[in-house]
Amino acid sequence: MVFLLTAGLFLAMLFSAELGRHIGVARLARDPEGLAKGAAAVEGAVFALLGLLIAFTFSGAASRFEDRRHLITSEANAIGTAWLRLDLLPGDARSEMKDLFRRYLDVRSVVYREVADRVATSARLAEGAALQAEIWSKASSACLRPDAPAQAAIVLLPAVNEMIDITTTRETAGRNHPPAIVFFLLAGLSLVGALLVGYAGSPNKDRSWFHTVVFAGILSVTVYVIADLEFPRLGFIRIDSEDQVLVDLRKSLQ
Repeated sequence: MVFLLTAGLFLAMLFSAELGRHIGVARLARDPEGLAKGAAAVEGAVFALLGLLIAFTFSGAASRFEDRRHLITSEANAIGTAWLRLDLLPGDARSEMKDLFRRYLDVRSVVYREVADRVATSARLAEGAALQAEIWSKASSACLRPDAPAQAAIVLLPAVNEMIDITTTRETAGRNHPPAIVFFLLAGLSLVGALLVGYAGSPNKDRSWFHTVVFAGILSVTVYVIADLEFPRLGFIRIDSEDQVLVDLRKSLQ
């Protein structure tokens, strides 16, 4: 979907540049002295605003991409810490809790593997939430048992709570994107920039398709990379490989 939208933007920019050229040619036909004076100031303002918007959106997208990667590692660390503290529980409770942790990690390691399939993703999230509730209930009960060490509740329950909380943090981070109006503004400024490029080149008798295509291509690729960073489970730039840390952790939970 992102690729098709970017391709559409590229074609729209070519059309916009050609439209700008026609406007410029018509202007020259009416006024042989040249194009409207002061156009350079307008062009400078438009391209400066376009560059500023690209810089901010790219920086924000890259920052959110890195945050989502680090959250996967943080979740693995939280689960690993809680797993180690299960050793404070009595033997039978410890065995039951470890089985729950293995089932839970099986779900969490694949929960976002196919985000395009919303039904499957929602089912996995619901399954993970049910396991969280069961883990918390059994951990609380085990810590209150007379044969449980006094420090079990103090050490284990905060670790389980952190393990649960980070799932909400990851889910929220996955939905954290700039408002849609930002992308519309970016596309609109790109089209206006292409229009000005075509208008500025209208005095040339021969069309310079090379410069127009390069301009449209660079901007389209830049917009695509920004969108790909914002949705790192759907395009070419992905964080799926980071899930390996959860897979490796699951293998180590014996």
